[in-house]
Amino acid sequence: MTKFTRMIVGLVSLSCLLFSGELAFSLDKVNVTLPSKSFQFVIFPLPQKRGNMKEEGIDLNILVMGSTAGIQAVLSGDMDFTGSGSSALVAVTRGNAPLKTVLAVNDQVLQWLMVRPQFTSLKELKNKKVAVTGVASVATFMFKQVAPKYGLNANDDVTFIAFPPGQRLAAMMSGAVEAGLLTTEDRFAALDQGMKQLMYLGKEVKNSWGTVATTDRFLQEKPKVMAGFMRATLKALRLVKQNREVAVDAIVKFSELKRELAERTYDDVIKTFTSNGVVDEETQKNDLDIVRLVAKVSKEVPIERAYDFSFAAQADKELTRAGWRP
Repeated sequence: MTKFTRMIVGLVSLSCLLFSGELAFSLDKVNVTLPSKSFQFVIFPLPQKRGNMKEEGIDLNILVMGSTAGIQAVLSGDMDFTGSGSSALVAVTRGNAPLKTVLAVNDQVLQWLMVRPQFTSLKELKNKKVAVTGVASVATFMFKQVAPKYGLNANDDVTFIAFPPGQRLAAMMSGAVEAGLLTTEDRFAALDQGMKQLMYLGKEVKNSWGTVATTDRFLQEKPKVMAGFMRATLKALRLVKQNREVAVDAIVKFSELKRELAERTYDDVIKTFTSNGVVDEETQKNDLDIVRLVAKVSKEVPIERAYDFSFAAQADKELTRAGWRP
């Protein structure tokens, strides 16, 4: 074999090795749909950017779409996860959909009842209008459950009007409605413009928020991908809880908030983030009780039919055992 031939053979062998290496390290595509770019969902783009997903062999794709469309996309197999966990619970309760909630970012409901400045109590909202994400949304039903404690029959005495994301505060400012159930970001904007806060649902009810669901099929057919996805996500959750600067930078980019608002948001609600993506059984039961009201279903749904936090719990144990730190 001549020197030239040996060189050609060597180059071909190297190419084969490189090509086989690319195949060996090909990534699993995982698709996540989120109902919005709410700050708590920063735990998904963050591990993708920092390489945690790639370390687990995952190429993460994030798409923002409405809750109903997101649930349908997951059920059809076009998407793998949905950040509309509450809607997934409704689908399970109402139609026995093959879905499981597998992660909870928050252990408190991040919704505030904000009112125009002339109101000082909930009972003053009788015969008034309240802006909500949906007339039959989970947050709306939570408010209805709590309001009687403060002298208001929200079922009969309040008119709920649904507005698209980002338009509830505008409706309040224009006087089209007297109050609104607002998100964290809108809450600060409302306060800055003279609105008042009358209620924080997170302190009134013991329920989860920022929940993520997938299909029974995904859990059964792709347990290794599921385990890797959860490890990478929990790394981001730990990082967000422990590193304010990194978290705020990510929130500014992902949620498109001004830095000052991102900082205020982080400082105010970081304590609501779970430590390991899991909420206790009491919270799970409370979630299902509210969802049954939304779905108008009397029959109780077993917790194990709607939730599977085993992957989150196992990922948390593995990271702790390995001594992983952000």
